[in-house]
Amino acid sequence: MNDMDDMAREPLDGRDSGEGAPAGAQAMTVRGAAFLGVGSMVGAGIFALLGEAGAVAGSAVWLSFLLAGVVATLQGYAVAKLGARYPSSGGIVTFLLQGYGRGHITAITSWLLYFAALIVTAMVAVSFGSYGAALFFDDSGAWSRILTSGVVVLVAAINIAGTKFIDRVQTAIVVILLAVFAVFVVVTLAQLDPSLLAPSTYPPTLDIVGSVALTFFAYLGFTVISFTGGDLPDPRRNLPRAMYLALGITILLYVLIALGVFGTLTVQEVIDNGDTALAVAAQPALGDAGFAIMALAALLATSSSVNANVYAAAGSTAKLAESGTFPPVFGSRAWVGGTRGLTISVTLILLLANLVDLTAIASLGSAVALAIFLVMSIAAYRLRHETDSRAGILVAGIVLTVVVLVVFAVQTLLTAPQTFVAMIGIVVLAVVLELFWSAVRARRASRTR
Repeated sequence: MNDMDDMAREPLDGRDSGEGAPAGAQAMTVRGAAFLGVGSMVGAGIFALLGEAGAVAGSAVWLSFLLAGVVATLQGYAVAKLGARYPSSGGIVTFLLQGYGRGHITAITSWLLYFAALIVTAMVAVSFGSYGAALFFDDSGAWSRILTSGVVVLVAAINIAGTKFIDRVQTAIVVILLAVFAVFVVVTLAQLDPSLLAPSTYPPTLDIVGSVALTFFAYLGFTVISFTGGDLPDPRRNLPRAMYLALGITILLYVLIALGVFGTLTVQEVIDNGDTALAVAAQPALGDAGFAIMALAALLATSSSVNANVYAAAGSTAKLAESGTFPPVFGSRAWVGGTRGLTISVTLILLLANLVDLTAIASLGSAVALAIFLVMSIAAYRLRHETDSRAGILVAGIVLTVVVLVVFAVQTLLTAPQTFVAMIGIVVLAVVLELFWSAVRARRASRTR
């Protein structure tokens, strides 16, 4: 066993050991881990993406969600195999360390992972504020910001309370959410107009493939499950079960919701209504009550997603600090509880949510995430003998991710060059931060010799 293996298995705040949580402790259940992933995925995507995805993929959005789900499942296989072999609250960070060591690839990818997590979480928090303000305060801009900030602070308190509390809260939210979506799917499919979903209305195949990079944004939360490895009893068996359960539920849910919405509303109606398309689609069958119910579901979904992503940020930054990849301040204890990494992350999320136009960079976060998962999938291939993974499945995931990324990059360069420049800018920022921290770390090491 090499030094990297030993380091990745060292305990981290009682949540990070090679065998996961003791079976009797029941810190996190399979259901809780799966629902953590479901809550993160559903909140991050389905409410915010339908309008944007419809503008690219038209009535074939359901197919785009299905293809994105295939990509996520292939990558989920790699994550599940790595998580079963290297259970850790550091999640993807631990896998990068195992695959590449403590070099520049791990560090740069980790910074990109952190940026993507902050963007996603801030976007979902803003969505929570928008729905809350529209539902309770007649769309007040001031109340939207208050609710946006409030949900982030509340979630930080939940994460400080500990894993068991997160498990219970997340499970309760997702059970209610799934019940609401079940009603939505039934009423919309019952009034579906097949002509609105006819293949003759689909855009060119290249557009549908290009839209996968956008709809993949709705699946980003599946990686949150990898951070439960240090909290799950018997993670070798339970982490893959939680991963596949979460992805199966979410893929089915997204496809049915997309069919219900685009089979009830025209593509233009979906685009025009944007974030509230689900609520509008429920109105013909359920009236104003349907709109209110789906708005409440949006509040549950987005708060659940913020909770799951903040949980992952706390685990990943602590692991990165422990390995020396991030400054040690991220792993030290905060006076309010939890780590300072949690405090720093929450602060940055609040700044992004209140000061940046996040709708302009939604596709940016998705593209960065795809690049991160590509690097991680290559790490999984390098470690395939240790994880007992099938090379064919890993290669399929790598190839499919590359195809989606290339198509998306070319289309973005042609249609939205400013977004393409921003993608390059984020990569450059990650490189600069890594080089700066490496230089600081080297100076400190030379002084101690």
